Amino acid sequence: TDFERGFIRADVVKYDDLEVMIELNAKRTRDEIIAQYIALRKEKGYTQEDIAKATKIARPNVARIESGKNSPTIEVLTKLAHALDMQLELRFVEKV
Repeated sequence: TDFERGFIRADVVKYDDLEVMIELNAKRTRDEIIAQYIALRKEKGYTQEDIAKATKIARPNVARIESGKNSPTIEVLTKLAHALDMQLELRFVEKV
């Protein structure tokens, strides 16, 4: 189901507060992006220190991003992608 996949839909989960639904979907998207970044970083054999040096982001901040304590901006995500020799792609998609 959508709920099991972590996607919250207003017509499936009855929230009176649209802001709650939006925040839950934002958290899911953020978590997916960070999980993908971490998997790529490890796959490529990079440490947090390697990423910190390549992006000029302090290593503790890289760790905070990876742990979910800090939410990265699009600019920071772009730096992380560049450090992994990747390109960041954001796009709008139709609701399912």
